[in-house]
Amino acid sequence: MVTRLKLDKMISEIEEKIALDKNVKNAFLKFDREFFVPTGFKHLAYKLDALPMSANQWISSPLTVAKVTKHLNITHKVDSILEIGCGSGYQAAILSQLSRRVFTIERIDTLLKSAKARFYALEMMNIITKFADGQKGWTEHAPYDRIVLSAAINSIPNTLFEQLSDDGILIAPIKSGDSEILTKYSKKDGKLIKEDIGLCKFVPILNGIER
Repeated sequence: MVTRLKLDKMISEIEEKIALDKNVKNAFLKFDREFFVPTGFKHLAYKLDALPMSANQWISSPLTVAKVTKHLNITHKVDSILEIGCGSGYQAAILSQLSRRVFTIERIDTLLKSAKARFYALEMMNIITKFADGQKGWTEHAPYDRIVLSAAINSIPNTLFEQLSDDGILIAPIKSGDSEILTKYSKKDGKLIKEDIGLCKFVPILNGIER
């Protein structure tokens, strides 16, 4: 009961910033965010703040996760979503409620192992993980209805656009000078339509893997 009250309050604070569809709100209500937050920060789990994790990484704020999820425009459950940058697993967990399958890639081994343990504990069998540099995507399961990048990048590699299905949407934080812009790409008849969502702050994407 206490957790539900905290979640309701968090969602209410998010909706003061952006409007959420019912299916997105329901996805947020499925998970206690504190389960994805390091022990020392659990008292801040329901605040609209990014929080530090291990390996110099951050768990995105609930507002950022909500903004990304909202702009994926998922009005009914899609077949597959690719996430590049699993991190704590929180974004993947939310997406798992909106897609039949979520494929998530993480380049830092310790983070992926922790996220997999959370998925297992929550019996989330529709999340498939991979330890790799995600900039090349995951061709074996392409095309994807939606693709999400959870780290800032200079530009989107063509191989990711190739793995996006027609009528699909890709969202990523794109570096622009000293800033980052959350950017939406919609694929229509093989062509890409670009839309700037707004300023954001993400960790930078890095090459290779880290054990």
